Amino acid sequence: MALNKVVSNAEEAISGISDDMTVMFGGFGLCGIPENSIAAIRANGAKGLTCISNNAGVDGFGLGVLLENRQVKKMISSYVGENEEFERQMLSGELEVDLIPQGTLAERCRAAGAGIPAFFTPAGFGTEVALGKEVRWFDGKPHILEHAFDAPFAFVKAWKGDTAGNLVFKSTARNFNHAMAMAGKITVAEVEELVPAGELDPNSIHTPGIFVQRIYQGAHFEKRIEQRTVRPRA
Repeated sequence: MALNKVVSNAEEAISGISDDMTVMFGGFGLCGIPENSIAAIRANGAKGLTCISNNAGVDGFGLGVLLENRQVKKMISSYVGENEEFERQMLSGELEVDLIPQGTLAERCRAAGAGIPAFFTPAGFGTEVALGKEVRWFDGKPHILEHAFDAPFAFVKAWKGDTAGNLVFKSTARNFNHAMAMAGKITVAEVEELVPAGELDPNSIHTPGIFVQRIYQGAHFEKRIEQRTVRPRA
């Protein structure tokens, strides 16, 4: 019989989050972000968090609400250009920031999920990204050593999930969610639709339930558009 990993709500799902933790958040821009979990962490009030996420949300939404509430000590991200509060805190020295190449961010997640402690990559050599890191040469090219992430919690958002924790992502919302679901020691998934185990097509499952420890039905998803681009009608 399949394990039932369902928790009743976001508040129960974030149980164990405390000050000074390192936490991973799936999503890309505002697409596929675990917004219910983020809201619960804001209400929880945990401070000094190190957040691993492709981006830092926007003002008033996504990880932006944790930044505004002064709950984030450090951001480890690839793209942060849409958040004015992030910019203000970074330039004033209130926020530590580790900007890394997007491919390296993805691979550090994937490596954690695969049990690979570190890897060499050419991305970032010759820039500030490489400062203090071991360099080795492969096929005549310099590569820098990067380590897999080590995060107690990962929060992801999926389109559908079942009670055993199996996840299906919709279109581009798959982005960083799959890799981060594999990387977290405790992975919490919020889903738009929660179904009994066995109802999902096994061939359509993106993340097996073995990687997910808690799952719950999310609510009131806003699905905002980060950058709306339109053209005049003919």
